[in-house]
Amino acid sequence: MSASPAAAVPDATAASRLIVLITVSLCTMLYALTMTIVNVALPQLQGALSATPDQVSWVVTLNVVATAVVTPMTGWMVARFGQRQVLIWSVAGFSLFSLLCATATTLPPLLFYRIGQGALGAPLVPLAQAIIVANYPPAKRAMAQGVFGMSVVIGPAIAPMLGGYLAEEYGWRWIFLLILPLCVIALLGVLAFIRDGGRQPGTRLDWTGFILLSLAVSALQFVMDRGQRLDWFESDLIILLAMLIGLSLYMFVVHTATTDRPFISPALFLDRNFSVGLFLVFVYGMLNMTPLVLMPPLLHDLMGFPDSLIGTLLGTRGAGMVLGFFAASRMGRLDPRIGILLGLGLIGLSGWRTAGFDFNISAFEVGWIGVLQGFGCGLMWVPLSVVTFATLPARLLPDASAIFHLLRNFGSSIFISLSVLAVVRSGSVAYAEITETVSPFNEAFAFDSIRGLWSIDSTPGLGALADEIGRQATLIGYTNAFVMYTIACVAALPLMLFIRIRQR
Repeated sequence: MSASPAAAVPDATAASRLIVLITVSLCTMLYALTMTIVNVALPQLQGALSATPDQVSWVVTLNVVATAVVTPMTGWMVARFGQRQVLIWSVAGFSLFSLLCATATTLPPLLFYRIGQGALGAPLVPLAQAIIVANYPPAKRAMAQGVFGMSVVIGPAIAPMLGGYLAEEYGWRWIFLLILPLCVIALLGVLAFIRDGGRQPGTRLDWTGFILLSLAVSALQFVMDRGQRLDWFESDLIILLAMLIGLSLYMFVVHTATTDRPFISPALFLDRNFSVGLFLVFVYGMLNMTPLVLMPPLLHDLMGFPDSLIGTLLGTRGAGMVLGFFAASRMGRLDPRIGILLGLGLIGLSGWRTAGFDFNISAFEVGWIGVLQGFGCGLMWVPLSVVTFATLPARLLPDASAIFHLLRNFGSSIFISLSVLAVVRSGSVAYAEITETVSPFNEAFAFDSIRGLWSIDSTPGLGALADEIGRQATLIGYTNAFVMYTIACVAALPLMLFIRIRQR
């Protein structure tokens, strides 16, 4: 897995470099679009496919898991087949699975197609980044990376707004069909402008390490997604999967320590900054994607916001990320720990304010909190990337980048599952506790001005009361999920003490 993902490109004109930059940026935007555009349609998907909240969240988590598993293979794929062939097959396969997503009529096929989307789209971001580095001289790489970074941000910024409008006006299938014209343009650009390179005959992949790690990651994700429904360790399947996770991780560690060319080099973890950076990027992955999954059902089902407005409100987060990236670029001479601390603080504040939502929350309040959360994520990402790789030897960078992005994606998938679990489980507990107060001895039921349509003396009154208790209990579940989100931010702050800053 140590192969460099791209070979240096011979001298090229500024125009040809720009065309390559636009092409790979478009390829990256495709992947970024699918990571966020589907979130706004989760409530509609839940109803259309007869899924529960925890089941419909798999549409996001399985896509992220597939990306996390395949991303570390990018270097080997390029060394084996060349960067042009990998890009062609990634974009073409990604396009096919996007089309298939639009044709799904039940949840299982949609989940399979989303796994295909994640697996085929996984090489796009690291390979595009490597092509830019190889194509531009050192003096111009900052500009190129800035344009590339904007493409990664713009996609998630506009996707929720477009997705919300299309889902509301035409149905959820159009959020996938929207991507197809961009896929065609990207594929034509790759065919016309991307040159072959990066082949390194003799490079091999440690298949044993890859399979063992993939088994552990996939089994852990399944346990997190299905544990609540199967009653955790009361289920033989959950017990079997837990044993598989332990055995796979044990064999992976032993294999990594004893093989000559392991899937992940142990030398990486001897660097203190990199090890701390892995913890931080895992936390970043947890914080970055979770609100995009929790907010649409919260705003749609409990607050009654339409899909188009939800898309616009999620888009404010993208606007905040643009501002955060710009602010981080202006803070380049400062201690990077300052940017990480500020970013974590702002993300934590946004989580705390979200935990305080009630049924009368305004769209403006939701929007500015989204800007705050996006600003914190953008502000944190740049210094986090800097400190993670600052002290690593150049020969370890390809492997380091692979494990870095793997943990970012894995953090997203695991914390999304934990958050959905918190909503479902604590909501159920709250429902049971609230229903204990429903009895003829509760004095509130003696006052018509308090109980309104609720009644324990008639079937319609009991139905209205049950609906309201369910609504209140579900809101408590979301509150607990965002409290957990805030705690994750605060818990990561002490890691700043372990970061070593290289003296200039």
